[in-house]
Amino acid sequence: MFNKILIANRGEIACRVAATCKRLGIASVGVYSDADANAKHVAACDEAVHIGGATAAESYLRFERIIAAARATGAQAVHPGYGFLSENEDFAQACAAAGIAFIGPPVEAIAAMGSKAAAKALMHAAAVPLVPGYHGDDQDAKLLLREADAIGYPVLLKASAGGGGKGMRVVERSEDFAAALASCKREAASSFGNDRVLIEKYLTRPRHVEVQVFADQQGGTVYLFDRDCSVQRRHQKVLEEAPAPGLTAELRRAMGEAAVAAARAVNYVGAGTVEFIMTGASNFYFMEMNTRLQVEHPVTEMVTGLDLVEWQLRVASGEPLPLTQTQLKLEGHAIEARIYAEHPARGFLPSTGTLKHLRMPEGVEFTVGSPGVPGSRAAVRIDSGVREGDTITPFYDPMIAKLIVHGATRAEALARMSRALRACEVVGPYTNVEFLQRIVNSEPFSSGDLDTGLIERHHAALFAPVKKPFREAVALACAALLTREGGTAHGASPWDALSHWRLNGGYTQTLAWRDVEDESAFAVTFARDGGVQTLEHDSQRDGFTWWSGTGAHEFGATIGDSHVTGRVFVDGDVFHVFCLGEALAFEWQNLLAHAADAEHGEGRLTAPMPGKVIAVLVEPGTVVEKGTPLIVMEAMKMEHTIGAPAAGTVSEVLYSVGDQVADGAQLLVLDVG
Repeated sequence: MFNKILIANRGEIACRVAATCKRLGIASVGVYSDADANAKHVAACDEAVHIGGATAAESYLRFERIIAAARATGAQAVHPGYGFLSENEDFAQACAAAGIAFIGPPVEAIAAMGSKAAAKALMHAAAVPLVPGYHGDDQDAKLLLREADAIGYPVLLKASAGGGGKGMRVVERSEDFAAALASCKREAASSFGNDRVLIEKYLTRPRHVEVQVFADQQGGTVYLFDRDCSVQRRHQKVLEEAPAPGLTAELRRAMGEAAVAAARAVNYVGAGTVEFIMTGASNFYFMEMNTRLQVEHPVTEMVTGLDLVEWQLRVASGEPLPLTQTQLKLEGHAIEARIYAEHPARGFLPSTGTLKHLRMPEGVEFTVGSPGVPGSRAAVRIDSGVREGDTITPFYDPMIAKLIVHGATRAEALARMSRALRACEVVGPYTNVEFLQRIVNSEPFSSGDLDTGLIERHHAALFAPVKKPFREAVALACAALLTREGGTAHGASPWDALSHWRLNGGYTQTLAWRDVEDESAFAVTFARDGGVQTLEHDSQRDGFTWWSGTGAHEFGATIGDSHVTGRVFVDGDVFHVFCLGEALAFEWQNLLAHAADAEHGEGRLTAPMPGKVIAVLVEPGTVVEKGTPLIVMEAMKMEHTIGAPAAGTVSEVLYSVGDQVADGAQLLVLDVG
């Protein structure tokens, strides 16, 4: 076994690998970019080496710097995680040339599976089921048309060197083929430098089912069962589960054996995933092989009780597989939800910003057994590479955490996932937590009616407006505000009673709020007459009492006949309320502060989206008219000009050219008037 390894990655996978190293007594070396100097994975490793600038191209993709770091620290091996250099054959070759073990498959296996066409030729020779199609070298347009006609429409054109949905076209009719082929080839050449295409029968409502395989250097190969990864958005997985629902024992074995045959066809070593497209009850076809550990590997760990990273380390160090096929057992059901900083309602655009408040459900970061001895499985597991106070930057994947649950049955796992998602609290960037709740609780997902088009097909229902506990949340927001302003719940304190003294014995206070989600303004009237308290909104007046809980941010309230407890995180004048499994946010319209701003003529200009400052057109002291261009930002490959909302004088510029700014960040200060 190795004594020290370098982890050539970041975020939650780097933390995950470091956890196994720590358990096994292996020293770990992390690497980090400028943007990750204070990242969680740096703290998780025993030592860490700086490797470059903030972007991946300047750091995590610079494999010569990673190898230099391994040499300098005495690391015997490199674990690539997933993404970045994990499937880069040049990197694997460079590790071998440097005398450093690559914790992954042989270079030849990476190369063989890197080309879709070559991989399918190998699978055909190994008798692995393939989707009917053409994968040949002859790219003559007339030949390709004849092949498509023979396969039968609809067909799918795919760039041979493609990935991520690029260079793909669905062709419904023979007469549309020529135009689609030309378009596909142009995109393939532009994206991958290779315009070669393959043709496959287009399968309607397919499922994405994958099989985890493992192979050692002695020729042993096993499959660790299957996962369903059908629920996807923008060709990226959202929810994964193991085992795949609805598979018979015979089908599970057939898919596992086909995956083993695929691995053996390329003399595979280490962890790999063979991905299949499945149609109907029992038809499955090879799609591709990922020559690395997968993001969703925790669900396999949860149902087998095994540490797949430990298996990787043992196999890479020359040990045989810890278990044989007959010794591997499935237990229960596991589901993983990927919690991203993104805005589902805006086409799942990534969101950036500081995680001002982050609270995950009670769980553990990592609990599995020793090799060959399945351990106790945690009901809830959290894999995360960020902490409260960290910033989600535009440089990397915006994942906040992977939330994994385990249950004795799928129904139990579903219920546990629903509860766990309801307990997630994130303040800062937008997240997909609410969207994940909707999917998990939807009829198609809960019934196991899965396919890759689930989100698109049920888009209207998944994005439909829902009624939230507005009244209860407002009551908790008022409780937090009144507590912050020095009040007590029941007027029991004589100081409290004295501070609100009125000649007639009672008082009324108007609290102005703005619903952050829909931008609507509303007012709540709080009244106290002796020991009687009421809260009035939209002409409905109810008895009202409130109290502070024992924990941070905890509040409770009785509003009419309703009793509610929840948590309120206050960020300036914005009150983020988490109650009854929902998240709402209200901005207190602090009339005194607003009046002071108006008196001083202060103008605040904020970034309308995360992006980069590419031009600053003014300096402190510049006198501007309404509409004068002030700052130019670049976001989503488009330029956005920030103009003056009113005439005034620029008193302070807060950012410079080249700076990255978060959504809502104040860019400059304008003294209006």
